[in-house]
Amino acid sequence: MTNTPVMSRLFESASLGALRLPNRLVMAPMTRNRASADGVPESIMATYYAQRASAGLIIAEASTPNAVGLTYPNIPAIYGETHVAGWRRVTDAVRAAGGRMFLQLQHGGRIGHPDNSGLAPVAPSPVPLPETIHTPSGHQDAVVPREMTIDEIHSTVADFADAARNAIDAGFAGVEVHAANGYLLHQFMARNTNHRTDAYGGSVAGRIRFVVEVVQAVADAIGAERVGLRIAPGLTVNGIDEGDTESIYPALIDALADAGLAYLHVVFADPDQPLFQDIRKAWPGTLIANPVLGWGGPLPADGGKHEGERLLAAGADLISLGRSFLANPDLVERLRIGAPLNPVQDKGLMYTGGAAGYTDYPVLAAAQHRAETPEPVAL
Repeated sequence: MTNTPVMSRLFESASLGALRLPNRLVMAPMTRNRASADGVPESIMATYYAQRASAGLIIAEASTPNAVGLTYPNIPAIYGETHVAGWRRVTDAVRAAGGRMFLQLQHGGRIGHPDNSGLAPVAPSPVPLPETIHTPSGHQDAVVPREMTIDEIHSTVADFADAARNAIDAGFAGVEVHAANGYLLHQFMARNTNHRTDAYGGSVAGRIRFVVEVVQAVADAIGAERVGLRIAPGLTVNGIDEGDTESIYPALIDALADAGLAYLHVVFADPDQPLFQDIRKAWPGTLIANPVLGWGGPLPADGGKHEGERLLAAGADLISLGRSFLANPDLVERLRIGAPLNPVQDKGLMYTGGAAGYTDYPVLAAAQHRAETPEPVAL
């Protein structure tokens, strides 16, 4: 009797709203700084994403919903007609390659600089980023952000809704609202960056209010089944200290559990942590989990396959991977057959522009051919 190998659940098909995904592997959003100076996606971005269209779902990189929300140079935007047209070229290419895409919407808040956006950054409170920030002239000290007025909060909520409509016009199947990694929505939730005493600060209910209003406005604009939310419980990147993580996220999930969203995306999810387990129990819909694979360190040889399977066993529905997809356009097939993975090239190439470290990673057939072809002998 021969034993039949059991196929990993990562390669099972899955449903996400009206989408049918061919596998449970999601390409996580990754800033790559390949847009034009005014935020229009360049043609090389269409090539990059189309190369990775075998992912069950691609969540395209963070795009700003308004000018003041810009973080770093050459970040794409989604608030103008040229941005929509640029992204449409990308989604057309991915669709032609058989893929499906959401777009992440991100406002930088205090993570911004006048040399990048031409505007003073805004935030829940005038608390500067305790780090330098990259600008066209190099790294500079962060500036003190201006505290948002109530009117500015309301207009920013409207900007997110307009950006979501633009994303649908650009051909995306939906959007992901970025409330993680220390950007504006995360800044409202964290005690160390939100010192407000009005309705958008103070209590847990006050500090999650802006996030809830943004998500609800986006859902009203394009339909809840087209909207995902990204969170990063306890993550301290970009100077964030939530202060009461164990209280914030249960309250946030309770406020949005009945909204009918497409998914909740948990960054650096650990299946052994009680908070992840509590989130899974409380969230009634699709849960995307992004495994802990080492912050800035080398990727595991399996690209996160084992950790992804552990998260599926713990109740996640889909698994998002970042650098593994960055370095392996054909990651799904490589993981399916157990082929070696491309290593991530020099980290600096992630953000420097051009094809190097972006569209020049070989697919499996090309990589095998190169390995099997002897070097020419000099005569």
